[in-house]
Amino acid sequence: MAKIEGYEVPEDLHYHKEHLWARVEFNKVRIGMTDFAQQSAGDIVYVDLPFEGDEVEQDKSFAKVQSAKWVGELYAPLSGEIVSVNEILNRKPTVINESPYEGGWVIVIKPSDPDKELKNLMHGDSVEGWLKDEIKRVEAETA
Repeated sequence: MAKIEGYEVPEDLHYHKEHLWARVEFNKVRIGMTDFAQQSAGDIVYVDLPFEGDEVEQDKSFAKVQSAKWVGELYAPLSGEIVSVNEILNRKPTVINESPYEGGWVIVIKPSDPDKELKNLMHGDSVEGWLKDEIKRVEAETA
């Protein structure tokens, strides 16, 4: 696992510009918030989860997240059908803060066109520059 300015960034993941990650697991994709996003939000107090069977569309909102200082939307890194929802988040939403890349995942989808849509996400060398720019942007906004 790489660290960029103190934030964990697993190298095997694909990253969406709205700070979600996508982990390809055979013919499914697990999705969650990045370490940067959960740290920026603070302690997550509520997640408005979608339902299994719902369809998500790349770059469109599929859930809402609330912390003590922030309310925001989660945007789908890929399109597809939701096949699993992390129900633990209903009882303990802070698991996103505690384990953003493992226990804090949000949904699993069966992607409709992964070969095409994965190309729209950041992976490998493109991640570091993007995250550093995002860190600077957020620091400038809160200064």
